[in-house]
Amino acid sequence: MCAKVAIVYNGPSPSRYTAAGEEKAVLGVLEALAAVYNALVELGYSVSRVPLVLPLESARNDLEQLKADLVFNLFEGFPGYPETEALIPELLSARGIPYTGCPAPVLKLALDKAATKKLLKKAGIATADFQVLNPQTLTRFQLRFPCIVKPRAEDASHGITPESVVSTLPALEKQVAAMCRTYGGDTIVEEFIDGREFNVTVLGNHESTVLPPSEIDYSLPPGAPRLLTFDAKWEPGSLYFENTRVVCPAKIDAELGEQISTLALAVFRLIDCRGYARVDLRLDSQGHLNVIEVNPNPDICPGSGAARQAEAAGMTYTEFVAKIVSLARERKKKWVSASVL
Repeated sequence: MCAKVAIVYNGPSPSRYTAAGEEKAVLGVLEALAAVYNALVELGYSVSRVPLVLPLESARNDLEQLKADLVFNLFEGFPGYPETEALIPELLSARGIPYTGCPAPVLKLALDKAATKKLLKKAGIATADFQVLNPQTLTRFQLRFPCIVKPRAEDASHGITPESVVSTLPALEKQVAAMCRTYGGDTIVEEFIDGREFNVTVLGNHESTVLPPSEIDYSLPPGAPRLLTFDAKWEPGSLYFENTRVVCPAKIDAELGEQISTLALAVFRLIDCRGYARVDLRLDSQGHLNVIEVNPNPDICPGSGAARQAEAAGMTYTEFVAKIVSLARERKKKWVSASVL
């Protein structure tokens, strides 16, 4: 009898992202769902699809009644409540059901951009100087312009627009207020690094493999900040979508490639990632790599950076999905061995 795999994902529902015009990122999980489903069927699994929607107790009940040998976790947190992303691994770990991707503590840490950057700095890993600010604490601002203003606890480029890069106090005040009003909580304000931008996916548990990196190539008009905005990812026809392209594998020399690989692996291990994660980096004015963000369980739809990098490493999409599943099963075997001991 073939193994039963349940794909758990976000059931589309209205949220603050709809009001912000950013619902396309929420619906993007459906593309990954279809691709992963087809790959798992091709691999011979018995596959079910389990959408989770609010209220929270209903979602918990669905998970507690789940009948599966393994869960392929595509859940990204309920729209507007990104902190709920850890719900899946927490409940599945308690039930002893293996799941793909990173465990709950990693998801919680990476969601808090400030906590992640503090850990990176403590470990001596270069990342831009930053402050956590809201409209009431702006008087404490002491960074150097230009800066970039981001929601403290969002992913998928939510809230990232050309206006995110600010060079004056009035612009900073306006953007901090807008982000706090739209997404709630604080913002994270960082000194803006404007060098070459790369991202790289790492696969593994205790032993890991770094896939070939991608470079984000910007051909924007003068004055447009070089950054991966929400439009660049999700709005075909927009200025940023049409003038931002991904080069994979990145056209870099062996030395820089080794530096990227070494740094990404160090970050993966520091954050204690499992399964798969993506590390985003930029070169500063001195040519040094800086970590911009860490993304456990990144997007793996066929057009994503992770899928492109897997293809560059010689994997088909189905082989990529199979690798993610095998890493989840590998962790399950370690759990069983530990319990026996």
